Amino acid sequence: MMSDSADRRIKDRYPAMCLKVQLQERGFFGRGKNSTAVTCLDLNRYGMAVLCPRPVESGARLYMDFHGKYICESRVAARVISCQPYQTGYRVSIQFSYCFDKKGYSRTVDNALSRIEGLYNRYAS
Repeated sequence: MMSDSADRRIKDRYPAMCLKVQLQERGFFGRGKNSTAVTCLDLNRYGMAVLCPRPVESGARLYMDFHGKYICESRVAARVISCQPYQTGYRVSIQFSYCFDKKGYSRTVDNALSRIEGLYNRYAS
């Protein structure tokens, strides 16, 4: 049975367990709160799913930092779509902000996330 989140996806996601990701909730005036290391479950250029040790409220605004082989991208704006108990923590579904906010669109971020997606697409194949 497919979940609702899978039905909403524009594009397939690719497994990316080895991608190091830091999630940071955005506070007022764009300031970030404490960051949390999370495990990336899957991703594409529009969003991702992570395993987080703590719950994150739906609608929360985030900054995401990505580190991996050939990858170093920081402060990518995103928002939480849903958060559900999963395995040893919480499965957090995330959508990158440049996709839904025309004012927030950045070709640089779009290109960076496309490059990350491409690396994991090739890795998955």
